Amino acid sequence: MEGLSLASLIIDSGFAQNALVGTSSHNAASEKQYRYPTEYGAQKPPTAQWTVTGAGAAVVAKQGTGPRVAASTIGRVVDMGLSDPFNMGAAMAPAAVDTIEAHFRDLNICPSYYDLITTGDLGKVGHRIAGDLLTKHGLSIPVEKLTDCGILMYKEDQPVLAGASGCACVATTTFGHLLNRMRRGELNRILVIATGALLSPMSYQQKETIPCVAHAVAIEM
Repeated sequence: MEGLSLASLIIDSGFAQNALVGTSSHNAASEKQYRYPTEYGAQKPPTAQWTVTGAGAAVVAKQGTGPRVAASTIGRVVDMGLSDPFNMGAAMAPAAVDTIEAHFRDLNICPSYYDLITTGDLGKVGHRIAGDLLTKHGLSIPVEKLTDCGILMYKEDQPVLAGASGCACVATTTFGHLLNRMRRGELNRILVIATGALLSPMSYQQKETIPCVAHAVAIEM
């Protein structure tokens, strides 16, 4: 969503006619870098997520018949003091909520404006926390309208613990599934809030907290 925002800004400013934006992630690479190599066979807690092996890309153009980027809200870094790399959903949820609140405040609209609001990769744990925080802050979003790409990515019976994660989680779900739903007329306006954690193997080993950020993009037919 950060890339989609930048590509839209570049094109809207007249510096380009077409831009390609995309991202990818890999399960084994993420496990080796941030947690434990798969071969190690370490057990994971229920809060852990399963990084998506995949990639998603989209073309942003000056002219076209597809869905358009209507607005974007760049988030700010939020650090609530969590340091567990096996509970990324809880760490990223406050950043997602902060960006959602900023988006509605800046554009002076309410949640009913969108047909669907989806966060990036909070998973089942982070999604529940984000819903509770939004309600606590006075921004009530219906359960059927607020979802998460980390939940949509896998089937209910797949053994993926708390759900999906990784850059490809939001990219594949949005650029594939959600845009196809928009083209079929099932959705007219969606808000996608991609979530990210600003940690490194070194910061984790030094037991530092995990700063997080979220960027929102509104896509409309």
